[in-house]
Amino acid sequence: MLSNKPYLMRAFYDWINDSVCTPILVLDATHPRCKVPESYIEGGEIVFNISPTAVRDFKITNDQVEFTASFSGVIHLISAPIKAVLALYAEENNEGIFFDAEEDDGDAIPLQTIEGSMPAGAITQDITRGEASAKDKPFLRLVE
Repeated sequence: MLSNKPYLMRAFYDWINDSVCTPILVLDATHPRCKVPESYIEGGEIVFNISPTAVRDFKITNDQVEFTASFSGVIHLISAPIKAVLALYAEENNEGIFFDAEEDDGDAIPLQTIEGSMPAGAITQDITRGEASAKDKPFLRLVE
């Protein structure tokens, strides 16, 4: 299965911008494929304001995040693998998504299931009719 991390990042980026907040991206600058201006790295991390007014050509693909940004009047192409992303959050309230540093073989971020729901792939076949039984259809339950 594909990693869900870039999908979650795109959703949080849109949500932060739609909420008229400033999206902040934190990268693990020690990742070997991370291309960032070295003089702005602190403690192995680098922090960017990635609002549409601060950067150009911002995109999150399934493999990497990239954009152009200006530092002291010099334009840099920033590129980092998705695995190097440590956080994407709103500057105004620190709400967003935060990740643990990943190994190169990391896949999807574990998500929690709703209590009482069927685990993935748990639909069983009705042997007599050869079709899934109605009781096994997925359902949505509101959790308050």
